[in-house]
Amino acid sequence: MNLQEIGGGVCAPKGFIAGGVHCGIRKNKEKRDLALILSDRPCAAACTYTTNKVKGAPIAVTRAHVADGYARAILCNSGNANTCNADGVEIATRACQLAAQALGIDENDIVVASTGVIGQPLSIEPFETGIPALAGALSPDGSPAACEGIMTTDTCKKEFSYSFTVGGVPCHIGAIAKGSGMIHPNMATMLAFVTTDAAITPELLQKAVSSVVADTFNMVSVDGDTSTNDMLTCLANGAAENPVINNDESVAYEEFCSALYHICEALSKSIAADGEGATRLLEVRVAGAPDKATAKAVAKSVACSSLLKAAMFGADANWGRVLCAIGYTPGDFDADHVDVRFSSAKGEIEVCRQSAGVAFSEELAKEVLSQDVIGIDIDLNAGSAKATAWGCDLTYDYVKINGDYRT
Repeated sequence: MNLQEIGGGVCAPKGFIAGGVHCGIRKNKEKRDLALILSDRPCAAACTYTTNKVKGAPIAVTRAHVADGYARAILCNSGNANTCNADGVEIATRACQLAAQALGIDENDIVVASTGVIGQPLSIEPFETGIPALAGALSPDGSPAACEGIMTTDTCKKEFSYSFTVGGVPCHIGAIAKGSGMIHPNMATMLAFVTTDAAITPELLQKAVSSVVADTFNMVSVDGDTSTNDMLTCLANGAAENPVINNDESVAYEEFCSALYHICEALSKSIAADGEGATRLLEVRVAGAPDKATAKAVAKSVACSSLLKAAMFGADANWGRVLCAIGYTPGDFDADHVDVRFSSAKGEIEVCRQSAGVAFSEELAKEVLSQDVIGIDIDLNAGSAKATAWGCDLTYDYVKINGDYRT
């Protein structure tokens, strides 16, 4: 596939421009709160959405707009989730109409998203004043501004882009995402927008997106709370002019899925690492499971354990919390032969063998667990299936951030 990291974010693929402005939704005038991504031609479009029963109004509008499998633009505001508002759908619809007028495209070709505080009134006025300015700010170099426009409590931009080949034809894929708290995707608070110039049918794009999301974003947890507004949207405009991918058993489809997986994995890890108040990224790698479903369930159960997350904050090799989380994982599997290792840039240390403790150096364990990225390797010794989940430590700052998030 010859995947290589490049610059440009969502503007790396041919035919895409982007931008971000402050329109007045957020009180802080130094922070952008409105973002736009635009393709110069129609795109195959695929989305996944939160499984929360309470959903942001933009999701209903986006579902309707991409029902035909196509879109050209993505409009997203931060600072207000437009969720649980009596006029939420009307606001989201009107925002699309304003963007369509400014861009000269059909309003039904616009994906709309919102992120921020739930249940707060949202006025159309910021969109009325901000969208014309935003349309004028669109640029081939606008990905960083768009990325900033979708951020809430994020402390860093989540932006990646790669070049790859499909059937020997050079293609590009770019993405931006936001997510720091209320992260427990199923799809779920996070937003991710992916662009590519590869040519693929809407049906296969949706299949690829749904499959990749299941093994990347849905394996991330910061705090166990599934957001009301989660959405991933992928737009593929075909500007690379590769033969259209229309066969899910083809090498071309595999090449595309590999690139999509790679960028979604990078976004997933960056979201977990930037969890609210987090100081460490946790990568839970499960092997030896009887099947893939069990491997994924165990990995996510461990990554979600508040007790383990707190122990990792304290660099405490309390491996019993790993076994505890494995033990309450739903499913029919044997937990009597589990091996556990902790690892980081400082090395690795075995802490459990056959579900029993082994002697280890607490000093070395402290050193291993004091790094920014911690690996938790679990072998169930019950099969050949494996899976990975990502999380972060649980710190004092998480409570501080969420104690006054609204006020």
